Amino acid sequence: MSDDVAAELREQFRTAFEGADFPVTDQMDLVPALPDGPGTRFEAGDISFSAMELAANLDGHQEFPYESVDELVDDVMAALKAEGLLE
Repeated sequence: MSDDVAAELREQFRTAFEGADFPVTDQMDLVPALPDGPGTRFEAGDISFSAMELAANLDGHQEFPYESVDELVDDVMAALKAEGLLE
């Protein structure tokens, strides 16, 4: 995966989650911030997944609560790499 794809995904996550009411204590706190709810899609390069798929893949990696969108997005990106979904 290129740095451009990672940067694009990071920006999409930041945009999608920045409207959440921080601190967030679990994944359900993020749903109201998503433009299309759980069906919100994140796409960059050949990578595409919905918010629901993202939540399923990241279960067990996230450490709630998150105090800021940047803290959340950093963990999302690290978890995607740990799961082999980003290289």
